[in-house]
Parts: sequence; C-alpha cells; structure tokens
Amino acid sequence: MKSRLFNFSIELIMAGAILVGYGFWYAVVSSNSAAVAGLQDQITAKTETATRIATARAAIAEIKDDEAIVQGYFVPETGVVAFISGLEAQGQKQGAVVSVLSVSTGATGAQPTLLFSLSVKGTFDAVMRTVGAIEYMPYDLSVSGFSLVQDDKNSWHSDLSIRVGSVKTATITL
Repeated sequence: MKSRLFNFSIELIMAGAILVGYGFWYAVVSSNSAAVAGLQDQITAKTETATRIATARAAIAEIKDDEAIVQGYFVPETGVVAFISGLEAQGQKQGAVVSVLSVSTGATGAQPTLLFSLSVKGTFDAVMRTVGAIEYMPYDLSVSGFSLVQDDKNSWHSDLSIRVGSVKTATITL
C-alpha cells in the first residue's frame, strides 16, 4: 500500500509541476502575443501612412502637369517682352499695326497683374480682328478699356487697355 500511496503522491506532484509549468509558459506566450499584437498594430499604421504618402505623391505628380498648364495662362515677369512681341505679331497676322504705349504693374487681390495700353491701327476689319484676337489670347486677360476712332476714310485706330495676369519669376513647383 505504501508504494501505491508513494506513486500516487509522485504522480500528484508531477501533475502539479506540469500545471505550474503550463501556467508559466501560458503567461510567457500571452505576454509575447500582446507584444506581437502591438508590433502588428504599428506595422499596420506605418503601412497605411506609406500608402497615404504614395497616394499623395501620385496626386502631386498628376497635378504638376496641370500646374504647368495653368501657369501658361499667366505672363511671367521675365516674359513681358515676349508677350509684347506676341501682341505685335498678332496684329501683323490680322493686317494691323499694334503699338504698345505703356506697361505697368497692378494687383487685383493676391495675384499680380500687368496693365498694357495698346494702339491698334489699320482697316476697320483688321483692327477689329486684331482686338478680337488679343481679347481671346490664351492668357488670364481682360479688356478694361476700348475706343475705336476713324482717322481717314479707310483708316481706323483703336486704343485698348488690357489687364493680364502675371506670375513672379521664381514660382515654387513641387
């Protein structure tokens, strides 16, 4: 009987040791699981951030082309001479003579502008076609003053004031 009781107590001690060992390892695995779950949350957050950054960069790349197109509607400060040459060329195409009388700077709100005073001379048709061509040039342009006078029988001249949107020479692009 002694040996049965002895064997039973050994088995009971071993079962207790196994239960204590199981509890210890369960606690270790649980704490490591919590740490792994925290790391997984950090990885997920960083992945989402990286995805948002990639999406923002793609949107900026798409907008960059649109920005270049929009910037083309404004006359840069360094491009005034080329713009004036374009006005004179527009007059020659229509059979009129365009003379730039004055150029000044102005501002409407936050956007700088250039103010031009022009004189267009030629036949009535040539003057009107030139004024129309200037008015519909692909720029942020508005006619702020217009007069039309007949000089001789077949000679007309128009005094024209226009406001053109401008941009600074050092524009920031992303």
